[in-house]
Amino acid sequence: MKVHFIAIGGAAMHNLAIALHKKGDVVTGSDDEIEEPSRSRLAANGLLPSELGWFPEKLSDEIDTVILGKHARPDNPELLEAKKLGLKICSFPEYLFQQTRDKVRVVISGSHGKTTITAMVLFVLRRMGIKTDYLIGSQIDGFSTGLSLSDENRIAIFEGDEYLTSAIDKRPKFHVYQPHIAVISGIEWDHIDAFPTFDDYVEQFRIFSKLIERDGKLIFSEKDNNIREIADNVREDVTAIPYSIPDYDIISGVTYLNNKYGSFPLKIFGAHNMQNIEAARLVCRQIGVKDQDFYESIAEFTGLPYRMEKIAFNGNSSVFCDLANTPSNVLASVDALKRQFPERKLLICLELYTGSSLSSGYLPQYTGSLEGVAEKLIYFDPDKKDVQISCDDIVSVFGKECIVFTNKEDLLDRLNSLSLKDANLLFMTSRGFVSSEIRGWARKMLLD
Repeated sequence: MKVHFIAIGGAAMHNLAIALHKKGDVVTGSDDEIEEPSRSRLAANGLLPSELGWFPEKLSDEIDTVILGKHARPDNPELLEAKKLGLKICSFPEYLFQQTRDKVRVVISGSHGKTTITAMVLFVLRRMGIKTDYLIGSQIDGFSTGLSLSDENRIAIFEGDEYLTSAIDKRPKFHVYQPHIAVISGIEWDHIDAFPTFDDYVEQFRIFSKLIERDGKLIFSEKDNNIREIADNVREDVTAIPYSIPDYDIISGVTYLNNKYGSFPLKIFGAHNMQNIEAARLVCRQIGVKDQDFYESIAEFTGLPYRMEKIAFNGNSSVFCDLANTPSNVLASVDALKRQFPERKLLICLELYTGSSLSSGYLPQYTGSLEGVAEKLIYFDPDKKDVQISCDDIVSVFGKECIVFTNKEDLLDRLNSLSLKDANLLFMTSRGFVSSEIRGWARKMLLD
């Protein structure tokens, strides 16, 4: 098979390109911007384009399939050429669906927790020796890429997000996969550029529930009223399975998961992660994993990069980074650290970087999310596209005691002045913000 990728540098697209290359397909691609880690991974597999840009001459009638990334615009020169040549064009999720049409598909969706739940499922299945196709938006220990396809595997585990499929297909990506086993972890208004009202956003999950294959399963968080309403109205042939936070204790900074099989010390913490564990357990149960085997395996799960990742620590202080960006995510991360380390003061550095968080209509939803925090440092880039908020707006939401920064150098100066003795510092920022520089700074602060 000869496959050409339009926007090969995307987080998911480059993983698919590598996966097909390893299967033996002839893979080519283009992009006008390729950032790390996509660049290094493509280069390591001989797939990095020799130059950036769009080159219609790369397209010919010898190409079997053109895979279109969501980054590509409708007027993309390569897309126009592919249409002119009458080539088969499909989006990233369409291609995955076609490749797994005859497999049992598990799709894990929700506004928060879906990456972690997917990682937990894959981690446990790997320990159980159960091989699957998979798609996940993060790096997992023991997995070389975020995507794998095989002709032999009979199960496919997909993290299903709400981003629109492509320039020529405006469906959310998770609508394409049509799962046999579906998870909805929570619904919180996000991606307001695509879904301008909360009702619009909720409707996407309602549609998702209707796309579950016949005699399928819907595993859902029962504490979310919007999901419960969806679950109450699924087709008669679909089994709705609720989950909630399981019993756990925190003893001397260690979280223990309690059940009839024993008390299992965990390497992760936070009520939100306990709930994620329960969702993962129910998914694994549908696949044939016994509960006791699941608990013994999940006790070894160490978490994911940028998901409450500990980047520096000493005996009485730690620095964490987390991708928390929605109001409930921020609240959950703050609560987790306060409960896990009640004796330590909590310092927060929050970056407002998503389209939603930079919207004046969305920002007030963060009200109260940083209660009980000793130091509130808020950063945003006022020159970023479509910014609707001001420093005054941020202060009105997070309180007069917060300090707002629009310059990273000023923020770093403030960070350098902090005392981290008997404290936890949590960065809730984009991946790019917690660079090697920040990680080095954190280690130096705690070692000095």
